[in-house]
Amino acid sequence: MSMFLHRLLDAPKNHLKAGVVGGLILAQVATGATMAYASDLPRDPITAAAAAEAPATTARQVSANEVLRLAESQVGVSENAYGGGTKFHQWYMSTERAHETVARDGGSIAGFANAPWCDMFVSWVGHQLGIEDTMGADAYTVAHAKWFASQNRWGAVPKPGAVVFFDWSGAKSVDGIDHVGFVVQDNGDGTIKTVEGNTGNGKVEVRERPTYQVTGYGYPAYAA
Repeated sequence: MSMFLHRLLDAPKNHLKAGVVGGLILAQVATGATMAYASDLPRDPITAAAAAEAPATTARQVSANEVLRLAESQVGVSENAYGGGTKFHQWYMSTERAHETVARDGGSIAGFANAPWCDMFVSWVGHQLGIEDTMGADAYTVAHAKWFASQNRWGAVPKPGAVVFFDWSGAKSVDGIDHVGFVVQDNGDGTIKTVEGNTGNGKVEVRERPTYQVTGYGYPAYAA
């Protein structure tokens, strides 16, 4: 699979179903939520060098509301005519994490300059608040989702501040994830409100998404 994924597509509403997600066994619980248990997956942690770049704020000091305020403050930031050129691209290319992901997936640092940037946006938010250890950082949505699962912070409940991963086909396969953003709220009608980068015409935007397109959610360890 290519390191970078396709731009947004919209599809009709449906319902989220339990099942097998990218080889992860899902268990249906009484509340209707599903959780993936993936302690046997290989970990892909943020390196000490990357963590050292973050501000001194610790993960437990940051709330979901702070993350959403920062993410929503970026609404309107737009890519250039080549699909790149944002602050999120520039930041990611400057990090040790970019070198790690090139070593893992191939390509080059320069290749990030005009690459799809939804996950770079999510990772930038985590970096700005100093919570890369609990938000993770990546440019590849599939690897980022698997990282959350490897940390036992993966499930099917759309909590505010959760990192939401989409598969537009509704197939629920982690390996088929196309896009990522943040949950703002569960609308309670089979849709969620989100804030996402690289959406619409290549901008940061607030969107409404049907939950049937959601593969799963990553849960950073936020302050209460």
